[in-house]
Parts: sequence; C-alpha cells; structure tokens
Amino acid sequence: MSAAATITKLSDAALRERAWKVASEVTDPEIPVLTIADLGVLRDIKVEDGRVEVFITPTYSGCPAMNMIALNLETVLETAGMVRPRIHQVLSPAWTTDWMTDAGKSKLKDYGIAPPAGRAGRRALFGEDKVVCPQCGSDDTARISEFGSTSCKALWRCKACAEPFDYFKCI
Repeated sequence: MSAAATITKLSDAALRERAWKVASEVTDPEIPVLTIADLGVLRDIKVEDGRVEVFITPTYSGCPAMNMIALNLETVLETAGMVRPRIHQVLSPAWTTDWMTDAGKSKLKDYGIAPPAGRAGRRALFGEDKVVCPQCGSDDTARISEFGSTSCKALWRCKACAEPFDYFKCI
C-alpha cells in the first residue's frame, strides 16, 4: 500500500499528528542542526477534508531561508503521502527567540553559536545582552559586528579564549 493510500485512511486528527511529526523534522537550511520546531518557526498545522496546511513564521521579514523551508516542507509531506500540502507564511504575531525550544538553544551552543541570552524585550532590543562564549563558557565577550554570518546573528569575540563566534540575536 502506498503512503498516499495509507494517509487517506487516517482521521483528520491522526493526519494532523502525522503531518506535525514529519514537518517538525525539517531543518533550518542556515543552521542544519536545528529543526523548524526547535526554532519555533513551525506554528500550526491544520487539516481540512484530508488536506494538510502548514503555518510557518519567519525569524524576520524577508528571511531568505523561508522559501527553502517551504519547499522542504512540501517535499517531506508529499513523500509521506500527503497530497498537495499548502504552506503559509504567517507574519503576525512576529517571531521571537522566546519561541525557541531549550533543546534548540542547546543544539546552537553545541554547534558553536551562542544561543539568545535571556528573553526578548527592551534589554535585548538595545543590545544590552551578556553573551557567553560557546567555546569556553566565559562571559568576558565583546560584540564585533551587529551582523554575523546571517542577519539573525551578530559577530562576537571572546576575550578569554580569543575565538570569534556567532551570537543568535535575542529578539
């Protein structure tokens, strides 16, 4: 029996659960150790009359990774037997680093990127973060540039171990 034939026998609730499981394993193309569920980009999945609709929120408006994420979502859902899934980008409410999972933040650190420090808010908006070096754990760090390898990261340097590193901005 094909994956599509199996899917048509599922209730909408079971199909939603299966779609969530499949979609949540899609990784971010810019940070491949993170899934879109880790990032909090995967917001919702609805099923109506057996058709899956996925709702994703970009980390910021114009994020170039969103088109690749949408394409990867369509591919994995179709491979799992879901026919013509629809992917929607949702801009409101705006994404915040508070939506990242603790597991996602841990994966960032292990990957060498300092995870967002604290919670989003005024402190983070005005760059008053205390960033811990993901290499040695020192908090004796300094920002080199507001932008790192991508717009959602800043470039920092550790004064203790002298290593530069990306910091995933707290927004």
